[in-house]
Amino acid sequence: MTRKSVGVLTIGQSPREDVTPSIRAILGDSIDIKEAGGLDRLDENEIKTIHPDDQEITYISKLRNGRSVKIGKSKLLPLLQDELTKLEEKVSAVIMLCTGDFPTIQSKKPLIYPDKILNHTVQAILNKGKLGVIVPLEEQRNTLTKKWENPNLELFVEVASPYEESDVKGAAQKLKAQGAELIVLDCMGYSETHKKDAMEGSNLPVLLPRTLTARIAAEYVQ
Repeated sequence: MTRKSVGVLTIGQSPREDVTPSIRAILGDSIDIKEAGGLDRLDENEIKTIHPDDQEITYISKLRNGRSVKIGKSKLLPLLQDELTKLEEKVSAVIMLCTGDFPTIQSKKPLIYPDKILNHTVQAILNKGKLGVIVPLEEQRNTLTKKWENPNLELFVEVASPYEESDVKGAAQKLKAQGAELIVLDCMGYSETHKKDAMEGSNLPVLLPRTLTARIAAEYVQ
């Protein structure tokens, strides 16, 4: 029997050993994981050219050397498309390792978007109420607030980066104080430790996109 495989496409550089172990634990040993990154072929000087311009949608991810990097969406898209085209030739489905929205990306294989999974999961759990969202960067606050706009939800946003020393627990406490009933950690960089901190800080249910997405991928490929 041919072993099944899942692609993991990061917007930064692969491998993402800070994330893939969480996914591997859910998919199991019978499924291979093949990784690629939008910035894989860029050197240090070229990486400087993908920093976001003013008013551009900003993402954050990790490089192979462990540093985090801010990425402008318009510069990322063609790089991401090239890596996806190569990756999907080797796998049966691909997990996008970002909670952003990439509607112009074309794929031949199923491309699993954490953004869509999170959105529909929140709708299923909290049809009406108060939603708390923790995001990595202050400059993402307005963009991600618009992303989560819903006439049935009152939204509260706090900032705490998964890639630097930050107070996820404190951010969750603030969301709880504002009346949030459910918290979303809106970045694939957040780990199980961050989820634990958020739960301890708020005593609320917390959605972690890396594990939630991995469970959906497992349903498809297992």
